[in-house]
Amino acid sequence: MQLPKGFLFDFDGVVVNSFESHGAAWSSAFKELFNQEIAPFPKSHAGKSPMIIAAYFCSVIGEEKRTEELYVLKDKHLDIHFKVPKLLPGVREFTALLTKEKIPYGIASNATKQFLKNSVHHLELNFPIVFGVQDYIKPKPAPEAYITLASALGFHQNDFKDIWVFEDSLTGTRAAKLAGMVPIGITTQFSEEELKEAGSVLAFPTLLEAYEYLLED
Repeated sequence: MQLPKGFLFDFDGVVVNSFESHGAAWSSAFKELFNQEIAPFPKSHAGKSPMIIAAYFCSVIGEEKRTEELYVLKDKHLDIHFKVPKLLPGVREFTALLTKEKIPYGIASNATKQFLKNSVHHLELNFPIVFGVQDYIKPKPAPEAYITLASALGFHQNDFKDIWVFEDSLTGTRAAKLAGMVPIGITTQFSEEELKEAGSVLAFPTLLEAYEYLLED
């Protein structure tokens, strides 16, 4: 098969397993702000913007008015107590293939820019363009993140149907679909059935299996 024109990647759950990194930062920021333990992270909020997640944690204890404070403090903790996330399989193989084939690619995440910058630097990843939540007016599930990245990579709207977007969350899958691109599920968080129901055309355990699928075809 002919390779797609471009490949866009979410970050958390696709490129890295960062659950511990984010979890530790939310927990320590919440403890500093409210002097109590944080509620368990709800799966329903996977892939959502940090501000929405902060609002959820504050609402559990009736402190919605301090949402922005928690959001800012969490980002600070994420930076100060930075924990390098675990690289998921297939990332280096995939970026090497795309570089060789001269196919444009990049990252559009709902994570904050500093975390993305730190992670890409420490893991020595080869992503030419990386966008974080501060780069959009409306984060995922709005399509803006992927449209912004595709435009920065030189694509026009009539190219979108030939662009693959790798996503592990239902939030991000919906964003890719709304952008008119081809969502491809990574099942690190949700099942193949759940991702396909949200709009994924194909689903793979990790990027490694997606890479092998492209090579076979």
